[in-house]
Amino acid sequence: MRVFYWFLKRVLAGPILRILFRPWVRGLDNLPSEGPAIIAGNHNHFMDSIFVPLLAPRPVVYLAKKDYFTGRGIKGAVTRWFFKLNNQLPMDRGGGSGSQASLESGLKVLREGNSLGIYPEGTRSPDGKLYRGRTGIARLVLESGAPVVPVAIIGTDKLQPAGRLVPKLRRVGVVFGAPMDFSKYAGLPVDRFMLRSVTDEIMYEIMRLSGQEYVDTYASTVKTKLLTSAKPKKADPPSRDESKSDGESSSN
Repeated sequence: MRVFYWFLKRVLAGPILRILFRPWVRGLDNLPSEGPAIIAGNHNHFMDSIFVPLLAPRPVVYLAKKDYFTGRGIKGAVTRWFFKLNNQLPMDRGGGSGSQASLESGLKVLREGNSLGIYPEGTRSPDGKLYRGRTGIARLVLESGAPVVPVAIIGTDKLQPAGRLVPKLRRVGVVFGAPMDFSKYAGLPVDRFMLRSVTDEIMYEIMRLSGQEYVDTYASTVKTKLLTSAKPKKADPPSRDESKSDGESSSN
């Protein structure tokens, strides 16, 4: 898999993406050259998981939603094959044992001394704003002791406006911030207040790097509200009087 990853980056897809999107990067010296690191970024487009590894000097393993690995038919098989060979692991967002398994997968990547990419928001932003982070990232940080490199991915929110099937060809950028050390929490009992504090600190750095407007609400909550409001409301059935009135008017 590692061979395919480098072939994809250096020969097959990487050169084409560089020509089409002319990506720029800042702060590469902030990435640890070795050892575990958590790459935490904002999330506006599925190509975020392509541009960060493309520009990073070392492989980045991403936790991707498990739907990409469970599709059926030829399309599902191709998608599953691509994501596995592209250094991505399935992540369960449903909570409970599935989320715990995802956490363990991420910890395994870090224990092996690799870079793990994660989007603390848990899902793509519906409108280009930065939303509240999920505390799963704090659990990874506290259990692994790995430094966090905050990342701002710039311009991908403009790639594919609603209704557009093919992404626009425009420049995108990636800014790697200074590594964040949370060793001050080592040995302390972990509670929800600590998890929220660590998560919010990371989100603040992402906001500072990206310049996005911050919304203290989960992106998934906003998406649900948008979907609900977009559904056409069912018309109320006519009252008995209205039905009688319609019948009388049609018979005249």
